[in-house]
Amino acid sequence: MAALMQKSALSRPACSTRSSRRAVVVRAAADRKLWAPGVVAPEYLKGELAGDYGWDPLGLGADPTALKWYRQSELQHARWAMLGVAGVLVQEIVKPDVYFYEAGLPQNLPEPFTNINMGGLLAWEFILMHWVEVRRWQDYKNFGSVNEDPIFKGNKVPNPEMGYPGGIFDPFGFSKGDFKELQTKEIKNGRLAMIAYMAFILQAQATGKGPLAALSAHLSNPFGNNILKNIGTCTVPHSVDVQGLTIPLTCLWPGSQ
Repeated sequence: MAALMQKSALSRPACSTRSSRRAVVVRAAADRKLWAPGVVAPEYLKGELAGDYGWDPLGLGADPTALKWYRQSELQHARWAMLGVAGVLVQEIVKPDVYFYEAGLPQNLPEPFTNINMGGLLAWEFILMHWVEVRRWQDYKNFGSVNEDPIFKGNKVPNPEMGYPGGIFDPFGFSKGDFKELQTKEIKNGRLAMIAYMAFILQAQATGKGPLAALSAHLSNPFGNNILKNIGTCTVPHSVDVQGLTIPLTCLWPGSQ
């Protein structure tokens, strides 16, 4: 009997410890912000990544290697989308007479770029972007391996975290503050920008107008200019000829070209 009582007494702390650990885990899950109330995040999404709200319905991030690559891809797309959205809006404000869908045509470019060879420009863009992307891939495969400038040796970026080079890319020293909060703000704004840019494109294809012009038309006649009225309409031609180069086009919006 004495042995049983001693065994029972020894087992109590272990049970108490397990219960307390479970309580801590439950509290941590309750305190974490998720994409909807009451949802359970996948086990592999632990809230460590900025902007992680437990949303992965297709399970794309179940593989840790894939998850790391998807985060870098999302960052790149988010940053380009933020630049694109800002560019479209600024261009329409500064030159409202130029449709942003055609702003890149030679005749719509400012001097001295009106006579630029578009084929040569595309070739140089391909070469330079390919070089940058290869360097980014090398950093992904071997983090920190491309921190040093390949031409001007001795010049390096601190690169505290993959995708965040720092140094001259952080002239105001924001990364020295609450880095995680700034990362979260960036990815949230980037996700919104990706949705906005896609909306700009679909809207332009359906109406032939820029976002501000389309917004003005909608506000002037909400029932006559809206998404339902534009279904089945596409203003994009099958192709466009630029300096003898035929570029095929497609309409992402459901409609006939």
